[in-house]
Amino acid sequence: MGLTAIAFYALAAVAVGAALAVISARNPVHSVLFLILTFFSTAGLFVLLGAEFLAMLLVVVYVGAVAVLFLFVVMMLDVNFAELKQGFLSYMPLGALIGLALLAELVLVTSATHGQGHSALAPPVEGTNALAIGRVLYTDYLVLFQLSGLVLFVAMIGAVVLTLRKRTGVKRQSVSRQVGRTRKQAVELKDVKSGQGLS
Repeated sequence: MGLTAIAFYALAAVAVGAALAVISARNPVHSVLFLILTFFSTAGLFVLLGAEFLAMLLVVVYVGAVAVLFLFVVMMLDVNFAELKQGFLSYMPLGALIGLALLAELVLVTSATHGQGHSALAPPVEGTNALAIGRVLYTDYLVLFQLSGLVLFVAMIGAVVLTLRKRTGVKRQSVSRQVGRTRKQAVELKDVKSGQGLS
């Protein structure tokens, strides 16, 4: 067994274990941290496959933006997760059915591409994989790529709006009041006599 195979099995085991920990962890913050570990392990698998651009994209976009956004929302919102998990058993049959459908699709795709150097659904593209991805993203699917970026941007704004709350007793900055202050409101002159302090 070569070094590449050992690295593949190690990264795959970590990715599968972390993915199982995502759905089994009781604390949602721990779930997001395990999700980040899953993304990193998958990025390592992409590097082993020679898809360095996809690995970098996975780390920058998913770990650097999406997972941190999830962590931000989970930590800042006071969501009662015990109440959300109460109806877990009632949705178990539907979840199992969807999981079986996804498993069947994975088996179908794996059997279709087994023994071939490239996907049976698309012809191989000449050049490096970064060139092929760039050609597809920035020519064929440019509008969809930009719309996905817009969706992420709206999600980030939504997370900020959800966590912005009006609380009593908390000092907040009011830019309009600061800019609109006059000299009389900001400065007060005291005439202090020699040898005396302020009363």
